[in-house]
Amino acid sequence: MKIIKHIPFNQSSLQGRELEYSSKAIKSGQIGGDQYFSKKCQNLLESVLRIPKALVTTSCTHALEMAAILLDIQPGDEVIVPSFTFVSTANAFVLRGATPIFIDVRKDTLNLDESLLGSIITEKTKAIVPVHYAGVACEMNVIQKIAERHGIAIIEDNAHGLFGKSNGQWLGSFGNLSTLSFHETKNITCGEGGALLINDHNLIERAEVIREKGTNRSKFSRGEIQKYSWVDLGSSYVMSDLLAAYLYGHLEVWEKIQLARKNLWNRYHVGLNDWSITHSALQPTVPPHCEQAWHMYYLILPTPEFRDRLIIHLKKCSITAVFHYLPLENTPFGKSFDQADCPNSNDLSKRLIRLPFYTNMSTEDQNKVIDSILNFEC
Repeated sequence: MKIIKHIPFNQSSLQGRELEYSSKAIKSGQIGGDQYFSKKCQNLLESVLRIPKALVTTSCTHALEMAAILLDIQPGDEVIVPSFTFVSTANAFVLRGATPIFIDVRKDTLNLDESLLGSIITEKTKAIVPVHYAGVACEMNVIQKIAERHGIAIIEDNAHGLFGKSNGQWLGSFGNLSTLSFHETKNITCGEGGALLINDHNLIERAEVIREKGTNRSKFSRGEIQKYSWVDLGSSYVMSDLLAAYLYGHLEVWEKIQLARKNLWNRYHVGLNDWSITHSALQPTVPPHCEQAWHMYYLILPTPEFRDRLIIHLKKCSITAVFHYLPLENTPFGKSFDQADCPNSNDLSKRLIRLPFYTNMSTEDQNKVIDSILNFEC
């Protein structure tokens, strides 16, 4: 009997010297946080992205929580987040007592609709959290001008957008703070992990304290003080150096990884172009001033029923394709904030399908996905 190969939605893979570096970290006997490889990762991010400070963390979620503490988010504050995003984007601020204000997304890029910001900013608004969906930049120049006019901080949720650009500037370098994800589904990964990027020099010292359980241990490690103690709020947000060793193996070859994913993205885009036109499906939109991060490939199908039937069809072909976020204001917990619906977010989330997309995906497997879609009898 012929065994049919299953094509997963995502698959992690070795891309560089991950095993060598992981072994080196283990043999060093120093696999706690802020060791050799953690510093290597941070230095690389700072150098490439041209930012003042990067701190690797246990997750992007924790980096967002650090940002909420750094900006002194308090009960009663409002933080604007896109409706169409992962729960962590809102949770980090809800944990501090703030109210998330859900903003609808654009129909083209699925990023927050910057034209709506003026209508929802209030005296209570403390921060705006743009999410660069699929690694395509939000309209940061517009968002920056609005934030500056109202004295509001920007926290970029750049979980999808590492090594993407807008108008030639790296994503993650626009906001006061920015967060990265190194989850296994991301381009650059160590399984679980993240980073906080700090573009405001005034926040660096406190960020180090918050990341180290509220202590000034970082100063102690650099020999700047003779002992360290509890000086502020904080938690255990420091990444193990064993994970950082694996992560550095990926970061070191980031250009190779991005090129492989660019080729995959383009192959989907060309291979499904005619089919999309014929079936009234929408392919991703990348504005000309954006250099995307090649994070994912998705389609917007004409109806929810069409999307669901295609997912089932692909499953029968041993291919895993998935939907994405549920609009936050319509989730069981999100409804507790009693806010108006975001029509674009609700509509698009019901029609979006994400196709298998991972760095080591073979041409043969990708062709199978494309052919299976082309052969779909809707």
